Order: sequence, then structure tokens, then C-alpha cells
Amino acid sequence: MDGAGRLTRSVRSVGPQADLKAAAIGAVVLLRERLGRRARVPAKPTIDRERPNRLVRLVERYLPNRLGVTLTVLMLLGSAGLGIVKGGHVDEFMVALGDTRNALANSAGFRITEVAINGRKQLSQDEVLAIGGVNGRSSLLFLDAATLRDKLKANPWIADATILKLYPGQLQIDIVERTAFALWQQDGRLSVISEDGAVLEPYVSRRFVTLPLVVGKGADVRARDFLALLDRYPQVRSVTKAAILVGERRWNLRLKDGLDIRLPENDVGNALAMLSKLDKEDRLFSRDIVAVDMRLPDRLTVQLSEDAAKAREELFKDKKTKKKAGDSA
Repeated sequence: MDGAGRLTRSVRSVGPQADLKAAAIGAVVLLRERLGRRARVPAKPTIDRERPNRLVRLVERYLPNRLGVTLTVLMLLGSAGLGIVKGGHVDEFMVALGDTRNALANSAGFRITEVAINGRKQLSQDEVLAIGGVNGRSSLLFLDAATLRDKLKANPWIADATILKLYPGQLQIDIVERTAFALWQQDGRLSVISEDGAVLEPYVSRRFVTLPLVVGKGADVRARDFLALLDRYPQVRSVTKAAILVGERRWNLRLKDGLDIRLPENDVGNALAMLSKLDKEDRLFSRDIVAVDMRLPDRLTVQLSEDAAKAREELFKDKKTKKKAGDSA
């Protein structure tokens, strides 16, 4: 105690303890504040927007993340396809696509290096390949045998075709050609036809000049049966220039010297047999006549030429004159 009776404290004992305690408390506070700043994440600014409707919320909730990208790509492809169609570039696009595909196959070793075509007579190898659409860009891998066969059969000269693909680069085509059977004239046009009446090509080549000629509507499909019947009578067939179908019902024959034979609608075989017999016995085809009408079953009518008719008329006049002179005597 001091002289005044007050309790005195030791300065040594109070000062250092208080300083240490205060320093520790300050360090703890500073540490807490620093750790707190690092842990706190600044809040993102929010944008006020209208709440989406129910359909949009469902799409956002259940739609897979990558499906949107897929749909976008599909929309772009669809737009491109629509542009190609509206612009009229479909054929060009398909050709370019096919050429690209064939180029990839050819680079992989499937180029057509050898072609064998069997059964062709009228068509050349280049014509057959052109008809089938096979060219230097074609690859055996992507060659559609069924499509190639259909293209070949669409040509009137080819009755049937067989396609064989021999990998990696051999193509074999076997075709069955139709045979040129007759020439058919209709509406001033002359065509080469086969036995079944198929028009093979317009008549432009002299190699078909020896074919029989049939004329008239429907003569193309009826020529085979009639010409087969006519072949039974070589005496008539050898002098026939053309067979003319009249009204799609009956036939007329035009002989090489211009004589017309009008055949009946029925029983044509007997009429041809009679013609052959008359020519053998009476040289009918060598007479000065222009037409023979056999349409009536019980008679045959012969039309004389103009000169023959005049000569016959004068002959009858002379006979009448002589007869009158004899009567008066």
C-alpha cells in the first residue's frame, strides 16, 4: 500500500500479459476475416425476365443436351434439300453424288476393268453399255444389276438380259436380241419390227431392204401369222411386194408388177391355194389385169387393165360386126 493507504499493483505483472492477450485476440480476428473473404463467392447479378411458359419449361427439363444440335443440323440439311428441289437441281445432285460414291469405290479397287457382252448381233458393245448407263466412272461395287437389266430390256432390240458381277472388276452381260422380221408402214412412216410386233427402229438402213412389207393399222401385230400362212404358198409369196391390212379385218396383196389381190376376210388359206393353182395352170399373174377380187365366196372377179379392156371391147365390136354381116348375107 502506498502512503495514502491505496493498494499498489506491480507494473511488471500487468503490462506484458495484457499485451500478449491483445495480440493473440487480434491475430485470431484477422485470420477469421481473411478466411471468410476467400470462402465467400460473390453473387452473380440477376436479370429479371418473364417466367417461361409450361411447354418451354418441359422442353428445357426433358430435352437431351445434344438433341438440339441434331435438330439444327437436320433443319439445315432439309433447307438445303428444299433448295435443290425447288431449283431443279435434283438430277445434277444425284449424278454428282453417284460420281463421288463411285470414285471412292474405284479408289478402293472396285473399278470395272473388263466387260464381256454375249449374244449381241445388231447392237455394238458401246451401244449396250450406253443403254445400261455404264461408263468409265462406274464402279462394280455400286452397280445395281437389277437396274442395269431393266434399262437394257427397255431397249426394243433386247428381249432379255442377264447381269453377272465378278469382283473386283469384271462385268458380264448376256443379252437375247430380237430379230428383225418385217417392215411396217403406218401413216407414211416405215419401221423395222420383230415377230411380236415390237418396233425396233425406223427404217434407215439398206440391210433391211429384203424384209417383207406389211401396211396398215394393226398389221404389225398380225404380220407373223399372216406371213406364216403365205409361206405355205411360195408361188404367191415369191411375187408379193406388200401385204396390206384393210380395216384391221382382212388382207390385200400387192404384187411386184402392181396387181392387187383382194383376199376374203375368212378362209384365207383356200383363197391363196386357188391363186397358186390359177397361176400355175392359167398364168394368172402374167395376164394384163390390175385386180383380182376374191371377197365373195362363190366367185372370182378379174379387173382388166385399161388397155386390155379397150382391146376386149374392140374385139367384141368386131365380132358383132362380122356376125351382122353374116346375117345379111
